[in-house]
Amino acid sequence: MAKILVVDDMATDMEVICRSLNQGGHLVIRASSAEEALEKALDQLPDAVVTDISMPGQSGFELCRNLKNHATTQNVPIVICTSKDQTIDRMWAKKQGAQAYVVKPFEASLLLRAVQSVLG
Repeated sequence: MAKILVVDDMATDMEVICRSLNQGGHLVIRASSAEEALEKALDQLPDAVVTDISMPGQSGFELCRNLKNHATTQNVPIVICTSKDQTIDRMWAKKQGAQAYVVKPFEASLLLRAVQSVLG
């Protein structure tokens, strides 16, 4: 069982993601902003992060960059889970340190495969 930090400002999306991860046997930590997520990541050191891109305040891209810039979290794998399905967004996510990209809406099995792939 992996400890996964889920970051999304939309309650319905958060529920779907968390339910999928729980059904896959993972423990979930929730954060509704990039700022809250960084605090929780530094405090609880998750095995992976699943984050949206578009959120009030800092974006998921900024969260990726901040996680990769902290020695404590620089090796934590990141999965982007977003409704943005543009090539430029995928490229930018990879450049910011994300290892996987899942487009909403998604099948639970797709998200679980992405998380498993980054966990190794």
